[in-house]
Amino acid sequence: MTDNTGRTPRRISIFDTTLRDGEQAPRNAMSPQTKLDLALRIEALGVDAVEAGFPASSAKDVEATRLISEALTTARVATLCRAARSDVETAVEAAGTKNHQLQVIATASEIHLEHKRGITRNVALRELHDAISLASSLGVPFITLAMEDSSRGSLDLLRATVETALEAGATQVGVGDTMGCSTPGEFGELVATVREWAPASASLTVHCHNDFGLALANTMAAVEAGADEVQVTLGGIGERAGNTALEEVVGLLAYRSEVYGATTDVKTEGMYDVYSAIRAAIGLEEPRNKALFGTYAFATVAGMHQQGMLQNPLTYEYVEPGRFGRESQLLVARHSGRAVLRHVAAQAKLDLSHDTVDLLYEKYVNGRADGDCVELSVLRAEILAEMANVAESAR
Repeated sequence: MTDNTGRTPRRISIFDTTLRDGEQAPRNAMSPQTKLDLALRIEALGVDAVEAGFPASSAKDVEATRLISEALTTARVATLCRAARSDVETAVEAAGTKNHQLQVIATASEIHLEHKRGITRNVALRELHDAISLASSLGVPFITLAMEDSSRGSLDLLRATVETALEAGATQVGVGDTMGCSTPGEFGELVATVREWAPASASLTVHCHNDFGLALANTMAAVEAGADEVQVTLGGIGERAGNTALEEVVGLLAYRSEVYGATTDVKTEGMYDVYSAIRAAIGLEEPRNKALFGTYAFATVAGMHQQGMLQNPLTYEYVEPGRFGRESQLLVARHSGRAVLRHVAAQAKLDLSHDTVDLLYEKYVNGRADGDCVELSVLRAEILAEMANVAESAR
């Protein structure tokens, strides 16, 4: 397979942070055992890294990290740390060093330096250097510089942060749109700039939030700009408005790999089942219209669309539902047309006149109450009952 330039698409690493950033949203906290069960299911999808938690934040995060690190067999176990000795030591104690991707948070914007940390740039850089040096000395094989609020930091601060981290032993540079305030053009340009600062041996990861609904667009702009890894969550769960959704990135690259010159090894077929398990664990209702995973993501009620779908699903179904463990749905509401009624009648082996079709349409399709939406089986039962009544009355 080649892209639009004839090149073989490069493989993008998928870092899943469902169990860390996804868990940080209100009401999303999970038990260590639940996180372990989900981690194994997420790993089975083919992701490259599973972030287990923020070990220094709680004893339960320590336990979850320990369980997950011992159980993963193909994916890296990832942790998040502040630039503090105790955080790094706690993470290493919980996850070990065998296949551990340890992220060290760097204060990467002036507003965070002044108003959150209340420290100078030099102090922040010294903290960062010491934390990464410690992780390296302890034998952590994958050390990520996680630049918090990168999209609001000055280039001068960001460059100093990158250079400090690489000098201390970081193997990966992370650019984060922590507040979800960037645009694709801006974020792509920022990633390209940071990519120029780092040697080819250091990979680049991105972490985007969805406050303006641009997490996917910003993430894909980063891929075009040279990002090697993307950080995502199933269903896009996460702080505030959430994170870049795993299924959207993987789905887009599965269908439009040639546009981005990139691909992944993640399997789409089992994603919805894992997402459903996550929803059950945290009590999250399924949204109606969420891309790929919404209740009605592959459902159609509009008459014109249904007429096309009945001839060939490709007319209004670019994404194949089965690739994501979903099914197509033709539903009946007052916006549906006569085509779906004729389809149901044909399935029931009913030969209806035009006048009868019109009468049934007005009563059971166009006459449905606002918000009423039923499956074809319900319409079929209604039509059969109506025709039985007509036959009985004619006797």
